[in-house]
Amino acid sequence: MSSHYEVRGRTAVITLDYPPINGLGATLRTDLLAALDRALADNDAQSIVLTGTARAFSGGADVKEFGTAKAAQEPRLPVLIAALEDATKPVVAAIAGVCMGGGLELALGAHYRVAKADAQIALPEVKLGLLPGAGGTQRLPRAIGLEAALNMIVSGATVPAAKLKGTALFDEVTEGDPVAAAVAFAERVVAEKLPLKRLRDLKVKDPQAEAFLQFARNTVGAMAGPYPAPLKCLEMVALSISKPIDEALRIERETFMGLMNTPESRALRHVFAAERAAGKIAGLPEGAPLREIRKVGVIGAGTMGGGITMNFLNAGIPVVLLETKQEALDKGLGIIRKNYENSAKKGKLTAEQVEQRMALITPTLDYAPFADVDLVVEAVFEHMDVKEQVFRKLDEVCKPGAILASNTSYLNIDKIASFTKRPADVLGLHFFSPANVMRLLEVVRGAKTAPDVLATSMALAKKIKKIAVVSGVCDGFIGNRMIARYGAAAQGLINAGALPQQVDGALQKFGLAMGPFRMGDLAGLDIGWATRKRKAAEAGVEMKPIVADKLCEAGRFGQKTGAGWYRYEAAKRDPIPDPVTEQLITEYRAANGITPRAVSDEEVVQRCIFALVNEGARILEEGIAARASDIDLVYLNGYGFPAHRGGPMLYADTVGLPNVVRALKRFAAAPGADPSWQPAPLLLKLAEEGKTFS
Repeated sequence: MSSHYEVRGRTAVITLDYPPINGLGATLRTDLLAALDRALADNDAQSIVLTGTARAFSGGADVKEFGTAKAAQEPRLPVLIAALEDATKPVVAAIAGVCMGGGLELALGAHYRVAKADAQIALPEVKLGLLPGAGGTQRLPRAIGLEAALNMIVSGATVPAAKLKGTALFDEVTEGDPVAAAVAFAERVVAEKLPLKRLRDLKVKDPQAEAFLQFARNTVGAMAGPYPAPLKCLEMVALSISKPIDEALRIERETFMGLMNTPESRALRHVFAAERAAGKIAGLPEGAPLREIRKVGVIGAGTMGGGITMNFLNAGIPVVLLETKQEALDKGLGIIRKNYENSAKKGKLTAEQVEQRMALITPTLDYAPFADVDLVVEAVFEHMDVKEQVFRKLDEVCKPGAILASNTSYLNIDKIASFTKRPADVLGLHFFSPANVMRLLEVVRGAKTAPDVLATSMALAKKIKKIAVVSGVCDGFIGNRMIARYGAAAQGLINAGALPQQVDGALQKFGLAMGPFRMGDLAGLDIGWATRKRKAAEAGVEMKPIVADKLCEAGRFGQKTGAGWYRYEAAKRDPIPDPVTEQLITEYRAANGITPRAVSDEEVVQRCIFALVNEGARILEEGIAARASDIDLVYLNGYGFPAHRGGPMLYADTVGLPNVVRALKRFAAAPGADPSWQPAPLLLKLAEEGKTFS
């Protein structure tokens, strides 16, 4: 059973117990209605208390059931809420922990509510591209007022119960056990024959309602971007003052179902599920012992090393920070301090917290203090010879059981592990720049990486508030391997007849935070240039230059040199189209016998995004990524892919895999086309079988 029934004195206590957060799936809804009917028929019970666990009253709907037959299986949540409202015995909700979404809507159906002061109250459906669909937009304004309810619903923000004390939402807020308080409250209701209160019977009183709603429409409309849900939330809340509640509830439910079918909601629900799935790793039993990480070593105090260090400091983990020269070490420490002081100026940290975090750093020019660290992350120059020197030294200095991690973006983790006598302790922890800001962490599992090393790293990622995705070993792992194909597709468009500003503009209109040429200028074109030279040298072939190489040969490395694909004015980041770039492109086309043609924005998007999809399919087929949603997380959190499209793999599902295959075959059939345009075997198979990635 997903709920328990007991009678305390003259009160029936119904306890939701459906781990982890009492999701209101079909099973729990069925059990709950049966328990309610039992309580109403129980002559020993004069009142009813409905509660959950200390962790959660209820976290809301079971998102795994969205879009399935179970979601519509009776009793649906509105039916359950109506049963509470119509109960002939007083129903008191006792709330602790999480009370969100459908869980809060359920509690709003009770006659009374008693909450623990720190209970977390929210209607966060907007974050999934939805609105509360079981009366939340109608009952919450009646409980806490129009403006407060609208702010909660449109933002999806979580509010502690203590902040809502004194409203009709809570009849009592307690620091103690809310169940004991609710039972006592229920007994008082019976003893004093208090009326059964229903929120639906209250009127929303706000003399400034129309003026406020008009202001809110302008504000919400401006911040909603491509998402329809925020404005729909607003309009549903507005119905609480303009329509009878039964009519408003019907419209709310219809609008909820309409949003459920939008691509934006599908994308946000996909991301929500993907973040939870990413932590599930085949072959790693849940609850297996982890290695304790009490102190971390970081090698390199530059941009990456400093950012990586801040992640651990923010989580209260001491860091030994190593540099080769005092000047570089001082500069790195200065930048870390400046970053924290800037946060303090914005009110995000106190001066005391800044000093506490800085005090967690042990700066060093010597490896000796690494003798007792539990994890080392190296962030040194991206060259295998340098990595070899570092890992051989770590192997000598670090204690048995210490985890040795490389922040490499491309290099072979198995080769790096071979420089040690403990390859089981080695893996990649690929942070994204700026490492103290970007949420993505690629956790690269080597052939010999021990299971507990991987599990420990995933748990640590959560502690430092990263979204961790496991990758296998290949050149560039998931993200940079795919971005190479994306970049090649963008370069091909330049060769064909497009200009950087057109390609960037089309992809930014599609929703990317930054087009490939702006991104290249920001990262530094010399990085890709060095990588192409390295790969050519490793393959023993002469490097065939592309336009980007011609820019580098001219000293145009991007923003840091004031010119790359674009020109930049001093101390500004605005990209200015540059005739010098156009001239270099024209010369390149002429030297390679290319006659430029017109390129449509639609072709720009198709070539660049489908190049990502095709390489993603190969990565899946090779087992480099465990699931398509992991690839989507990498692109959403590391490369600025638009969240409302759910990532490249979900976007391909939305477009239709047969349509993606047709486009790729068309690109592959063009004269002189790169062989990589041929559709990946997995993509072909899924399209032919009518299946999807997700």
